[in-house]
Amino acid sequence: MTPAAGSAVIPEPARHDLRLVPAALAVWLGTLGGLLLGWWVTLAVGAGVAGVAAGGLLAVHRRPTGSGRTGALLLALLGFGALLAVVVTPRLQAAQQDPLRPAADRGEQAVLRVTVTERPRPIRSAGYAGRAGGTSAVVIPSEVIEATVDQRTVFSDGRVVLLATAESWSDLLPGQQVTASGSLAPGRPAELTVAALQVRGPPQEVADAPWWQRAAASMRAGLRAAAGVLDEEPAGLVPGLAVGDTAGMSRRVEDEFRAAGLSHLTAVSGTNVTIVCGAVLLLFRLLRLGPVVSAAGAGLALAGYLIITGPEPSVLRAGVMGAVGLLALALGRRGTALPALAAAVAGLVVYDPAMAASFGFALSVVATAGLVLLAPRWAAALTRRGVPSGPAEWLAVPLAAFTVTVPIVAGMAGELSLVAVAANLLAAPVVAPATILGVLATVLGTVWPGGAEFLVRLAGPEASWLILVAREASAVPGAVLDWPPGWWGGLLAALVVVVLVVACRFGRVRLAIAVVLALVLLVTVPARMIAPPWPPPGWAVVACDVGQGDALVLATAEPGRAVVVDTGPEPGPVDRCLDRLDVDRVPLLVLSHLHADHVGGLASVFEGRTVGAVAVGAGRAPRWAWDKVVEVAGANGVPVVELPVGQRLDWPGLGLDVLGPRYVSTRATAEKDGTLINNSSLVLRGHTSAGRILLTGDVELAAQADLLATKEDLHAEILKVPHHGSRYSLPAFLTAVAPRVAMISVGAGNSYGHPNQSTMDTLTTGGALLTRTDTDGDTAVLPDDGTPAILRRGR
Repeated sequence: MTPAAGSAVIPEPARHDLRLVPAALAVWLGTLGGLLLGWWVTLAVGAGVAGVAAGGLLAVHRRPTGSGRTGALLLALLGFGALLAVVVTPRLQAAQQDPLRPAADRGEQAVLRVTVTERPRPIRSAGYAGRAGGTSAVVIPSEVIEATVDQRTVFSDGRVVLLATAESWSDLLPGQQVTASGSLAPGRPAELTVAALQVRGPPQEVADAPWWQRAAASMRAGLRAAAGVLDEEPAGLVPGLAVGDTAGMSRRVEDEFRAAGLSHLTAVSGTNVTIVCGAVLLLFRLLRLGPVVSAAGAGLALAGYLIITGPEPSVLRAGVMGAVGLLALALGRRGTALPALAAAVAGLVVYDPAMAASFGFALSVVATAGLVLLAPRWAAALTRRGVPSGPAEWLAVPLAAFTVTVPIVAGMAGELSLVAVAANLLAAPVVAPATILGVLATVLGTVWPGGAEFLVRLAGPEASWLILVAREASAVPGAVLDWPPGWWGGLLAALVVVVLVVACRFGRVRLAIAVVLALVLLVTVPARMIAPPWPPPGWAVVACDVGQGDALVLATAEPGRAVVVDTGPEPGPVDRCLDRLDVDRVPLLVLSHLHADHVGGLASVFEGRTVGAVAVGAGRAPRWAWDKVVEVAGANGVPVVELPVGQRLDWPGLGLDVLGPRYVSTRATAEKDGTLINNSSLVLRGHTSAGRILLTGDVELAAQADLLATKEDLHAEILKVPHHGSRYSLPAFLTAVAPRVAMISVGAGNSYGHPNQSTMDTLTTGGALLTRTDTDGDTAVLPDDGTPAILRRGR
């Protein structure tokens, strides 16, 4: 990830005014210590900083000669130290001692009257993905007005988050008051949030939002409507680029942007503020208006833009930075960016202490500092070595931002994008045009939809280019490097960065580093990239690495033709797996059941391939998933067929028998009961060149018992282990199958505890060779002298 910010790179490095930097660091670190350890840390830091600064000011007062800069530094420390002690500390103390916290620790039932403070944010989940790119739930930051816990009144005005269903709660706006009921849970550590409320039911007693929030929501909706003239993926991306509205972005595009280090493009930051205000200033300059009028016009544009995008931490930081710069312009002074950044950091943390622990805020600030301090120097150094100034700045900006944000990203995500710099270089030329066109379309959308659609069409090629860059960059082998997560991982990354930056100042060391990196690449390139070839000749079955979900491919005797069973939780992984297998014809696409981790990637199977039909069982729950299956199949002109128990399907080199489900519950709870939906999974017995394979979907104990009761011959050389290897498998069922190869499709680091150790022990005790997509990546089964053999592609 390479966050961008709103500081323009200048050809030659400037001498920076550092007087506000110590005060900003004191405020930030003092508040962070209070959030992590307790409010008393903030009080101690604030009082200590203010006391030292006051003593220093007295000493300076006695010797005033040449003390102007020192006096200003000490005065800033005194002021912000006092703010830490007097303003920030009471707020931390109130939040940490809020009466709702004990109730949340006990998980009590509560009814809260709250004011919504931010737009609902989607919760992405492979197991519960839904209509909007994998979303069925939202988190809604709010502030308590009234609280009733187990029928007793609790006096609290703390911050809470509501965890609610997207269907009923996603349309709320900041400023609305609403009543919610549910069970309390503890808030996250190191935040001002005093509790989380797991909401039951729809919102009650909903008040109107302020008029400007309704207007902003109408404008965002107008942009989304106008974006409908584009294809699905660009249509979801344009609102994200323009106003940070990612509700329509597909899960596939989000993941590819993350892997390519382009996620910052859809999170409103200083880049957007710079583009919007810069466009207004350029227009006013062309009209020959003065600096005061230009600054005032840009300020109005900035205020409107911030209302549209919402009060996110990075947005507020960017807005304050922009306002400071515009004020300097209006006064006719060219203040440096570093004092503006320091003032923004200190002021915003005092305004909202929770920002001190926000990763997004930290990334934005650190990236801006990198662009202010490093990028101009690196650009100047490249210029001195003969690189033209334009390309020098173009190279220096993403490299500086990537360098300074590496430690934060490593600690936060436990991974690093090795293609981020290159991807950002390729993306840079189209970001500004796409953003400006999107913002203009947002303004026009509610008053002139036709004009907004025209502007969106102009932004479409830029959005498509960004998607192409992200897709190709994320597909590079080794694009994302695993890294130790947490504080120690961040410190290790910081140490590596410092060593490399210092070492690269010396020519011979640079040469040595280049040689070492080349040797490392030669040694560490995964063996799968050079041998053996993928896919292996004669493969019969491949379990695709699609994360926490299922997707299996069964080969026929005809090259390029295969049956696909399930599609994983999201578009992208199954598409790439089929591309690697050179599958361009799918006579049958089987969906074992309708949970999102099996149907989420449905649309991408149709990309560049001919699909004969989509096959399902008798289950139709959850309803949203069934509607989506019908919609996608209909859009591609493909029928949806139901496979009854006992049906036999044959292709050259492949046969399928439908063994289950033996029942489908008609209970009303089937819509929400995950076990009932799992037990309605299609169970297929395949006849392949490598032997028989039993495909079990997510069947659990009851469905497995039903299969055993039929006395059906369940023996198979290959078993697709039920439900990602969960503990809900009968040992008798696994023994009846007695597989030689047991394939577990499971996501790395999943929160469900899959695969379960007891299930794996039962399989290995029976003589099965286990494969796991979380460790093995795509895994192929192929015939070898009448017995199945496996080949792991690797992750």
